Amino acid sequence: MVGIDGCLKRIMDIPGACSVTLVDGASGLAIAAAGRHDVVDQHEDAAAATDVVRSVLASPALASGRADDDITEIIVCGTRGFHLLNLIDGDFDGRLFVHILFDGDSGNLAMARYQLRAILTEFAEEHHGQ
Repeated sequence: MVGIDGCLKRIMDIPGACSVTLVDGASGLAIAAAGRHDVVDQHEDAAAATDVVRSVLASPALASGRADDDITEIIVCGTRGFHLLNLIDGDFDGRLFVHILFDGDSGNLAMARYQLRAILTEFAEEHHGQ
């Protein structure tokens, strides 16, 4: 069993990962974090990322148009890096998500997405029903 700390460590092992915050989307509070939080601390990170997730989920213009479609990932790209916000599937009270900041020089968006999906799928399956 990977657990939260193991999950965050594996995410930080993805090339280019600078920081990761596990967030309770219902409250906007940081559950756990790893890496460097230079600009803002993990709690400010969690609150700001929650605002982004809530805005995207509440926007009908960002839906695919299919009734059974659900937003699972939000990507924000900057000139020096990119952010991945991934909503975690599973039976949790509220909706958990992770916010990962990647360095633009050493990170690869496609590979980061691929590796992150595998890690979060395993995490959700291990905690399904708990």
